[in-house]
Amino acid sequence: MRAHARWRRRRPLRTRLALACTAAVAVVALGISAAAFSIVRYELNHQLDQHLTQQATLVQQQHRAEGPQVVYGECNYLAAPACAQIVSADPGKAPNEPYLLPVTPATRQVADRQRAGYFTDLTIGGHPARMLTTPMIAAPPGARQAVQVALRADSVREGVRQAGALMAAVAAAGVLLAAALGRTVARTGLAPVTRLTRTAERIADTRDASLRIELPPGRREDELTRLAGSFNTMLGELEQSVTARRRLVADASHELRTPLTALRTNAELLSRADRLTDSQRERAAAALRRQLREVTGLVNDLIELARDEEPQPLLEQVGVGRLVGHCVDTARDHWPTVAFTLENDAAERTVPGVPARLSRLVTNLLDNAAKFSPPGATVEVRLTAGLELTVRDHGPGIAPEDLPYVFDRFYRASAARALPGSGLGLAMARQIAQAHGATLTAEAAPGGGALFRLRLPG
Repeated sequence: MRAHARWRRRRPLRTRLALACTAAVAVVALGISAAAFSIVRYELNHQLDQHLTQQATLVQQQHRAEGPQVVYGECNYLAAPACAQIVSADPGKAPNEPYLLPVTPATRQVADRQRAGYFTDLTIGGHPARMLTTPMIAAPPGARQAVQVALRADSVREGVRQAGALMAAVAAAGVLLAAALGRTVARTGLAPVTRLTRTAERIADTRDASLRIELPPGRREDELTRLAGSFNTMLGELEQSVTARRRLVADASHELRTPLTALRTNAELLSRADRLTDSQRERAAAALRRQLREVTGLVNDLIELARDEEPQPLLEQVGVGRLVGHCVDTARDHWPTVAFTLENDAAERTVPGVPARLSRLVTNLLDNAAKFSPPGATVEVRLTAGLELTVRDHGPGIAPEDLPYVFDRFYRASAARALPGSGLGLAMARQIAQAHGATLTAEAAPGGGALFRLRLPG
């Protein structure tokens, strides 16, 4: 029993579908054959019963004034009329010769009008026969009689047998045809599933997300085709994700190589502190602390970029106006040589989000604007009632060739190579915006400088 259950679990889907189709068609074929056989048998018996009824009517018309007797006694022949007799309800009234057909108490009850007529299957002379017992309607006054008429049923039995054999052959042929069609339907219908399975197995073996399921050209849209298309779309998204992760790791390793080399150099230099002067030790220690801060900030930024969405439990209603005002005040303290102006028209508006992440988004935009602003320049910040935040600086602006890449990870324009930073601030800002359902764009500001536009949902 356990082995049978294991075999059932190991059967492929194609085999199970073929068996299901075969079983369904076989049940239908058997049902139709059984119904056809029942109809043929009923019709043959019904024709025989009608013939018996006609013979009984004929006997009544021809022998209405006669008493109990054997009318026709040729019971061993197929010709009609074969057997017919008149039976009295009184057992004492018997014919001159013995009855050829069986007379039972039920026959006397029919003659006495105590029971309706009926049909009986019997054997006469070793041959199958069918008999009708019915009241003698045209009997003499006061006579209580019944008419019994019997006909051989050889032809009916043979017809039923032949019909049964024919229906059995048709049912068997239907089952075989169902098996062949079920196998064909299973193979054809599951072809996309087979291709999908093979592609999935190849991806699992090779870990190559660039593989795709081949879709037949010009095929009509159906559930399996949509499944294959959805699987291809999922593979495309997976390939993009894997490629982005690999690029992030490669870029991160490249960016970390230089500060880690400098850290090792300063650490080795400080390990020989007894050979250094006080000023040399102080410069090496300061450089080591600065480089540690840079590496720590870069690692934290990478961890933040590895997050694709915001945790739902941390979402809350955030006052956008207050948050932007706090970020601008913080930027003024951090960039004392840059003037920040704020125009806030959405002091009471709120949006669902993570306050710390939204604050990091705004801070990155402000730091980027301040970094490219010359001393004494102004960074203009405006929050409209429609929850659109703009940050505009008066620096060198963004070159047209750099504009499509300003939000890429580790991308730094030629004008920013000499400035501090890792090239992750704007990439992180866009990721935070997308995680909150917002859009972040960059453009060249009229009159010079750069303009960043953040549209928050709401």
